[in-house]
Amino acid sequence: MINLLDALIGLVLVLLAALLLIAFSLQRRRRPSFRTIPAIQNLRRTISQSIEDGKRLHLSLGKASLLSTSNASALASLSTLNRIASLTTQSDRLPVATSGDGGLAMLSQDTIWAAYKASKASWLYHPSQGRLTGLGSFPYIAGAMIVTRHENVNSNILAGNFGPEAALLCSAAEQEGAFHTGASDSLPAQAALYASAKDPLIGEELFALPAYLQAGSIHRASLQVQDTLRWVIILLLLVGAFLKLLGISIPGELLP
Repeated sequence: MINLLDALIGLVLVLLAALLLIAFSLQRRRRPSFRTIPAIQNLRRTISQSIEDGKRLHLSLGKASLLSTSNASALASLSTLNRIASLTTQSDRLPVATSGDGGLAMLSQDTIWAAYKASKASWLYHPSQGRLTGLGSFPYIAGAMIVTRHENVNSNILAGNFGPEAALLCSAAEQEGAFHTGASDSLPAQAALYASAKDPLIGEELFALPAYLQAGSIHRASLQVQDTLRWVIILLLLVGAFLKLLGISIPGELLP
């Protein structure tokens, strides 16, 4: 009975999130205001500077497989790549995306091509812009470090699923004097990036990155959905605490 109830509660939350996402994305009002994240502000300035200086942007997408539980980070990084590719069509040196999973590498190529096609600059695309630099954590990072050191890279953006080895890529960028920021869904990687990256993004800021780069209304709506669901959970916790004070017991499985 409890398992069925858990499934129903999960289904209700998924449907609620989907309905909120559709409603917020269809709003015609002015854009919602988000809190200031210094790391993303610096990233936006660096993208503009890279275009002016004719330097290359390097986006590391991580090593998450789309069939794994960490695929959400891969989707967020691909959305970020799509926006960055669109913003850099006027640059002398086009961006490069590296990854540690074959499927993710192919999707990065398709994402860059789609961004160029939407910008009516599909002739700029080259398959080498989306690269599989190695399978496994350290081979992938080692290959990405080669890109950082030898391809006139001005900015390194780590966004995806990594391990502590992400600090090695930040160290390589630091030695080259390049801007670098990082975001990951992995706690060990977050700890390493917090210690090694100049402008780390913490926790859910990885999933907020496309919205802050103005990748589209659906991404802005996703942040509003997150905030709304937080308030729903807070309300449920307060209701549960109030009922407990009244002596009404609630099964623990029903609480968030």
